[in-house]
Amino acid sequence: MEIPQLPLMLDLWQSTINWQPTQSQQQKFQELYETILIGNQQQNLTRITAPEDFWEKHLWDSLSGIAPLLETDSPSHHIPKNAKIIDVGTGPGFPGMPIAISKPEWKINLLDSTRKKIVFLNNAISLLQLQNATTILGRAEAVGQESYHREKYDLALIRAVGQPSVCAEYILPLVKVGGLGILYRGHWAEEDTVNLESALSKLGGKLKSIQSGQTPVSRGVRNCVYILKTTPTQSQYPRAVGTPHQQPL
Repeated sequence: MEIPQLPLMLDLWQSTINWQPTQSQQQKFQELYETILIGNQQQNLTRITAPEDFWEKHLWDSLSGIAPLLETDSPSHHIPKNAKIIDVGTGPGFPGMPIAISKPEWKINLLDSTRKKIVFLNNAISLLQLQNATTILGRAEAVGQESYHREKYDLALIRAVGQPSVCAEYILPLVKVGGLGILYRGHWAEEDTVNLESALSKLGGKLKSIQSGQTPVSRGVRNCVYILKTTPTQSQYPRAVGTPHQQPL
């Protein structure tokens, strides 16, 4: 199959998140795009396949959430230079794969419960020769109770499709005290803030900020919600697999 080139969008990168990919990183983005389009022939990885859409909704979107951390010497949000990151429910690798390409000094773990997605990601990591990305097959509720992962991450990311409280229960047990959780969201309402803050009082976090804006091409709604981990999460969280979704905090 003939695969088109992704747009460079260097001016948009710079004007929206104050960052630009190097030529090498741009090539990795293209390789990721090609790998996903080929993988799409075997399984449903993403419906977003047009070059400009892929750039905006997968690449730009992934990096927009960590925009405050992309500056080399930024002390923002208490994240160390050699940060350990987990992307919860990564699917075909978003936001984790673009972040691994853009921040080679960070260690990125990509968590998903679907074996086919993990097999795809392992292949993609190998093809792109990413030394800083690894995969975890499992559910967030189970992994969050494992001592190897619990409260071991400087940063936990989730593209938040469920209730904010559910997403927080998935990610906060994985974050170190002083670390950060980031929820990537489309629409956000005041009731979402209330829902999240109620859950955070139980999970050991507090709402730090909500960055609202538009995507740069299609002008869609985008919110990034930043949660600071303030105290250790109580041992009963996360609850058993399926419970956070069925009985939200």
